[in-house]
Amino acid sequence: MVKQFPVLETERLILREVKVEDASDMHMYLADKEVVKYMGLEPFQTVDDVWDEIKWYNSIYEEDTGIRWGITLKDVGKVIGSCGFLNRIPKHYRAEIGFELSKDYWGKGMASEALEAVVKFGYHHYQLERIEALIEPGNLPSQKLVERQGFIKEGLLRHYEFTCGKFDDLYMYSLLKEDVDFI
Repeated sequence: MVKQFPVLETERLILREVKVEDASDMHMYLADKEVVKYMGLEPFQTVDDVWDEIKWYNSIYEEDTGIRWGITLKDVGKVIGSCGFLNRIPKHYRAEIGFELSKDYWGKGMASEALEAVVKFGYHHYQLERIEALIEPGNLPSQKLVERQGFIKEGLLRHYEFTCGKFDDLYMYSLLKEDVDFI
């Protein structure tokens, strides 16, 4: 049986499954060093690199360890970013949340709109108790975004990941189901 990929709709956005046909749109922002700076990735050089990312999105969905939606504008349909869960651990009712958005759409409230929809989905569909966000100390815009959504900074995880040839410190943020009132 094939699982039906859920579609989420907000005031301005549709969050949907990413398809191979979206690779060139995704390449536009994943090739931008400012967009990927805090993602633990080098800027994508080719559309083939994006196909690998799409394969990863598909694999976490199929393995039920996460889900990643393409963020699209309602009136256009072009993928301008992504948001979703990874490292979902059902027995502990928790998952990490991640997101990125094309620089063209920064500061317009779209990441916040997408994040809220994904958080609601996590609490309703996955019955999550805890959603975590791991954010590099230098990534102030993402810290402010999750804080506006009610996430609490719990502490610094020193040298938590090794990406792009260096060890990264990450702040651990969490949002418990009881912390939100928009569910």
